[in-house]
Parts: sequence; C-alpha cells; structure tokens
Amino acid sequence: MPLTSPRRSALADQVIAQLRAQITSGEWPVGSRIPTETQLVEQLGVARNTVREAVRALAHNGLLDIRQGSGTYVLATSELAGVMHRRFADSDPQHVAELRSALEASAAALAARRRTDRDLRQLDAALARRERAWESGRAEAFVDADAALHLSVVAASHNEVVVELYADLGEVLRAFLRADVGEELRPEQYVDHARLVEAIRAGDPEAASAEASAHAFSCRFSPASR
Repeated sequence: MPLTSPRRSALADQVIAQLRAQITSGEWPVGSRIPTETQLVEQLGVARNTVREAVRALAHNGLLDIRQGSGTYVLATSELAGVMHRRFADSDPQHVAELRSALEASAAALAARRRTDRDLRQLDAALARRERAWESGRAEAFVDADAALHLSVVAASHNEVVVELYADLGEVLRAFLRADVGEELRPEQYVDHARLVEAIRAGDPEAASAEASAHAFSCRFSPASR
C-alpha cells in the first residue's frame, strides 16, 4: 500500500521504518542488495527524494552500505549491529576470537542445561545444513551455514541478553570467518561440530563449553577425523 502523509518528515520516518522492517525481518538478508531507488519509489508510492532520504538515514545508522555504481547493500540488521561492525571491523583477529570464545563457551554451557527438544531439532538441522554446505564446496554458503549453527547454539542458551549481543556482533564475526575461510574450501580446514551438538544434547555443560571455546579459536579449521 502506498504511504501517505501531509508532512515530508513524517513520511520519511514511515519509509525509514518500513525499510528497517524489511531488514530486521530477514527479508533483505545481510549482504544482499536492496531494490533500486526506482523500484522502491514504485513499491512505496512516494517521491524519489523521500526514498533517497530514508536510504541515506539507514546508511548513516550503519544498516545499509551505498556503493556507487553497484547499488545499496544490507550491512547489518540493527543500528547497534551497524555500530559494532564499524567499531570492530579493523580489530585484532585474536581479540575477536577471544570475545567469540567467551560468548560461545558461556552460551554453550547454558544451552546444555536449558536446551529443549525444539532447540535440539534446530541444532540438528543447522548441523546438517553446515555439512551440506561444506560438501557443496561453496565458501560463502559454508560461512552462512557455520554462522547459523553457532547462532542456534547461542539461541539454545535462552539468555535473551546474550542472544541479542551475539546477534549484534554477528556480522563482525562473519566478516572474520569469511576472511579466514577465503574463497575456496580446503579439506584441512574442516572442523567437526557434531561433538558440540552432542554435548548439548547430553546436558554436559563442561564439554559443551570446551567444544565451543575450541571452535572459536580454530583458525584455519584444523583437520577433522570424520
């Protein structure tokens, strides 16, 4: 439905809210290109200047990345995630690994204590997706699947603060993982995550925490025995 408002500023706020909803809902995933300015004008029924103002506002807040000659891409799923991405993009990889280890180890221990049957089904599905992505040989698909599995582990902790913080850091962690994996998957990079899922299933907080911590520091994905 076209958006209508007698005041341009109020209309721009409506457009900003609608575009933000497209991003936060996952309809426009991180890394994807959003519709062109012309397409947004047609979809929303507003003036080109209003769309441009809204896109620039979201870019300023760190959700969108305007690339001249290429389009506009989703950079983060929330304003805080955008701030995290800008703040830590050039951080020492070792420090990022240490932060990831601390968060994931704590979350995995909580998940082992609190996981539900639904959580276990989601973990199994995420693990299977990760395996399929690895077998496909597509690096970007593997990065997506690996990140989704770790997010499922954190979600199983049922600690909303940890989940939100991890989600806001998600693109920072993905960026480092993407750089570490490179453009081509190699056998020596693989690390088996089945033991992490099984430790959570067994309700073993110590084992789950140890597995999660080890994975966070497994740069270049040390070889696995499969």
